[in-house]
Amino acid sequence: MRRSRRTLEGLERWVPKTRLGKMIQEGRIASIEEIFMEGLRIREPQIVDTLLPGLQEEVIDVNLVQKQTDAGEKSRFKAMVAVGNRDGYIGLGFGKTRQVRAAIEKAAVDARLNLVPVRRGCGSWKCGCGRPHSVQFKVEGKCGGVRIVLLPGPRGLGLVASEVAKVILGLAGIKDCWSRSYGSTRTVPSFAYAVFDALKRTYSLITPMDWVR
Repeated sequence: MRRSRRTLEGLERWVPKTRLGKMIQEGRIASIEEIFMEGLRIREPQIVDTLLPGLQEEVIDVNLVQKQTDAGEKSRFKAMVAVGNRDGYIGLGFGKTRQVRAAIEKAAVDARLNLVPVRRGCGSWKCGCGRPHSVQFKVEGKCGGVRIVLLPGPRGLGLVASEVAKVILGLAGIKDCWSRSYGSTRTVPSFAYAVFDALKRTYSLITPMDWVR
């Protein structure tokens, strides 16, 4: 998904409110890698749009949520959106409001604030090409009653996973891997967050020297 005109106009009118945003606008931080190396937290979605111009969005799930109150029944739409640059960064977010479009936009903003780096590599003993096309090691993610295991795959294998997992893995830049899932995998939000959790865990073993390499 290409950047909308609204997004481009928003960046032009962006007035940073956080210290990190001001540092980026002043040119003191020029890449998204520096943010994660310093352990800084992203609190403005415009930061991600500025440093990752090729970011793409995919709607994972949209549900109608109803709530019974004293005034009657209230209905809202709950959307889940994934964002990524297909080159090592992925984000997942929720949005809830009365209109579908507004819920999707809110989820896209939340996904940008939850952006994380993904450690990629060639962890399959059948390949050994050394290119970042898969995960480097076996990694597991959990959410609620869902658990998923991602295994390194050789080049050309593709993504052996469900459609939801393929979307999230593809946005993260993973091209080849096996997956095994357990539990209530039909619950799309829990399953999607389990995949996202697994990708987040690939970064937990990154050291500052890995960025230099």
